[in-house]
Amino acid sequence: MLINNNRERNRFLKFAVVGIIGAVVDFGTFNIFSAILQIQAVVASIFSFVLAVSSNFVWNRYWTYPDSRSKPLSKQLVQFLVFSFLGLAIRTPLFAWLEKTLVSIFTEKIPTITVSPTFLGHNLSLAIVILVIMFWNFFANRFWTYNDVE
Repeated sequence: MLINNNRERNRFLKFAVVGIIGAVVDFGTFNIFSAILQIQAVVASIFSFVLAVSSNFVWNRYWTYPDSRSKPLSKQLVQFLVFSFLGLAIRTPLFAWLEKTLVSIFTEKIPTITVSPTFLGHNLSLAIVILVIMFWNFFANRFWTYNDVE
């Protein structure tokens, strides 16, 4: 469906661009919270996720799926949030496990030169969970939140 359908492929590419914007929001907010404000990494990840999801909803509603207007904004927002918070339920334990594992590995294997092993572990963990949840969010939202587009 996605590979052979030009319209769906374009939607996925737009969704990916929105995801990149969301990732910038996610990484930026996460690093401000964890590195600068010293908020625990898992908690910082949850806060950064919420801000990224907010950005993604607006971009997806008005740019990726502009033809999705048969549903009221409030209904689409609730649908989007349901899948986003299911994604958060997947992301949080995965992030907690990856973060602990990668920080430990990087602390043992990588000397602190310019970037700390903690910073590397946090950000690589976040990158991995963002990729996993991007696919979850695309397919879940495409077939439920934005199912009113052709």
